[in-house]
Amino acid sequence: MSLPVTGGCACGSVRYVVQGPLRDIIACHCEQCRKTSGHFVTATACRRGYFSLDRDEGLRWYSAKPGFRRGFCGECGSSLFFEELGKERISIAAGSLDTPQGLRIGAHIFTAEAGDYYAIDPATPSSPIGEHTVSLPD
Repeated sequence: MSLPVTGGCACGSVRYVVQGPLRDIIACHCEQCRKTSGHFVTATACRRGYFSLDRDEGLRWYSAKPGFRRGFCGECGSSLFFEELGKERISIAAGSLDTPQGLRIGAHIFTAEAGDYYAIDPATPSSPIGEHTVSLPD
């Protein structure tokens, strides 16, 4: 992965830069992710200190559960971020990256809540709840 990594929403109202390594992708199949995105969510993540916003005019936050929030563009509707407040990690929607980064799906989580219209690759580690073994790189 070459640094910096950039990304943003479809209309350009939200732009970000990551100045450090990204975690492999986790696919979340929970009902909330499926409802807010229209499908399961694939997200990478980085340490908060590596992440910065270049443009945030369209950025809006939605919190369905105390202590957690989802960032999206209020102009074009792009799903962008997920974070647990006060933690070191910010998750970034994989599809919002500007260029491919060579990342792969490292795990599937909340598979017990997966939709019945798709199959999950049995060769990839998975958890019926939110546990996973994909950690943030240093």
